[in-house]
Amino acid sequence: MNDVEFKTQIDGRPLIDLVGAVAQNRDRLAFGALFGHFAPRLKAYLLRLGCDSGCAEELIQEVMLTVWRRAETYDPALASVPTWIFTIARNKRIDLLRLERRPEIDLEDPALVPSAPEAADDRIERTEDTRRLRAALNELPVEQAELLRLAYYEDKAHSTISLERGLPLGTVKSRLRLAMERLRRILRDQR
Repeated sequence: MNDVEFKTQIDGRPLIDLVGAVAQNRDRLAFGALFGHFAPRLKAYLLRLGCDSGCAEELIQEVMLTVWRRAETYDPALASVPTWIFTIARNKRIDLLRLERRPEIDLEDPALVPSAPEAADDRIERTEDTRRLRAALNELPVEQAELLRLAYYEDKAHSTISLERGLPLGTVKSRLRLAMERLRRILRDQR
């Protein structure tokens, strides 16, 4: 027997005939011959791909189960039997790597739990607070209201406001402090 015959036959039976017997008759002996021939070769291949021994054994089981279940899909015009089986093994390994890189979703993760709807009384209170704050801001001098808007609504740093307005940083800070004190007084008096 030359090398080509050895690679295409097991115990004198062509690999293609063994796959055909599995596909047509669910021939357990033919499948056993395929399993016995390919399992050690698949293990070596999977170990070279970075699997540990346990992982390789699991993947061999999955590969050969796929061969058993899908033998009728084998097309000799597309690939030889070894190529078909090793392609299944490579794909199973890729699937496993993808699964390992994608963490399982924890359904108990607080970030995934939707927020409870806001209670009606809380929504009304928030709306009322917003209305009161707008009214209080309208009572402030325009310059103070503008500085508060820049600092708190646009979230600008005091130094940025200083540059934009052409004011010394200390002046911006003192005017903001005065504006906040006046705003607190107005809100306190509204109650």
